[in-house]
Amino acid sequence: MIYFVGAGPGDPELLTVKAWRLLQQADLVVYAGSLVPQQVMGCCREDARLVDSAPLVLEDIISLMVEYHGRNQLVVRLHTGDPSIYGAIGEQMEILDKMDIPYQIVPGVSSFLAAAAAVKREYTVPGGSQTVIITRLAGRTPVPAEQELSGLARHRASLAVFLSVGMVEKVRQELLQGYEPNTPVAVVERASWPEERVCRGTLQELAQLVERAGIKRTALILVGEFLTSGGRSLLYDAGFEHGYRKEE
Repeated sequence: MIYFVGAGPGDPELLTVKAWRLLQQADLVVYAGSLVPQQVMGCCREDARLVDSAPLVLEDIISLMVEYHGRNQLVVRLHTGDPSIYGAIGEQMEILDKMDIPYQIVPGVSSFLAAAAAVKREYTVPGGSQTVIITRLAGRTPVPAEQELSGLARHRASLAVFLSVGMVEKVRQELLQGYEPNTPVAVVERASWPEERVCRGTLQELAQLVERAGIKRTALILVGEFLTSGGRSLLYDAGFEHGYRKEE
């Protein structure tokens, strides 16, 4: 079996039990060396073959996985965070489907969840935003016109921007078309890693925050009132009756 496994955001203790077990059993682990910390790779078997995918193209990766699968050995394709978010697993699965090779997907903890933990906030706030938007700025990978940041900003939802900190000034300009300049922002670098950093400020000063901190990559930009405000949930209010509790 070939497994596409979510490595989580970086902290090896945030691996799922299933992910950890598969790393312990795998004969081949193909991983992104620049994104998966060595502490996570330390969970692998000592005699497993570990291959950094950074210098490889799609065909190389498929060929390697198919080779080990043909030997009846367990293969893990390790993706950071959760494989379903910017994981590029679709193209790999499509080829495996055509080759009639079985695979499974093991979800992981996404970095946008680890970032919320780092800033100690809820994305969904009672009486406030009930919507979370996960997106990125268009770069070498295009974004559909109707999903550009400037348009999404008009929803004023809780926002997590991936893969865009290197173009932070453009991010700021587009978001200002929907959010107020004083909207709270946080930039979380390497969420859950030992070297995790959090920079806070307002949207107006977003670019300055990033430049001052020297953050170049591996960081999430969080935007929204959820970063500074929150209300009391009805769920635990004495006057809120539901199937398991009567109104007091």
